Amino acid sequence: MTRADIEATCFALPAVTRVIQWGASDVYKVGGKVFVICGDEAMSFKVSDIGFVVLTEAGGPGRQAPYCAKGQWVAVDLAGLDREDAAGWIATAHSLIAGKLTKKLRLELGLA
Repeated sequence: MTRADIEATCFALPAVTRVIQWGASDVYKVGGKVFVICGDEAMSFKVSDIGFVVLTEAGGPGRQAPYCAKGQWVAVDLAGLDREDAAGWIATAHSLIAGKLTKKLRLELGLA
């Protein structure tokens, strides 16, 4: 997958914004909260506790995301990344972060 593919996948979800942060990383947010970070070689995203174990242990495709692992973030290389897997992970990350927003903000963003 490419950064453009990641961008298209993220923007297909509701209420997504993108900023450039931390050098040249594309940072995708919902309600002002980060759910995906994409650089030239890797994508990092929020996962559930179980997802973190599955993706980072026992030969999973990911690794603990630098600086974010304690918050259950996983990093995967873009090279060879399966489009369907990535789309599912991105949608889940969006859902996890959107679910933590206040009810009022979810309503304002059309997420409730």
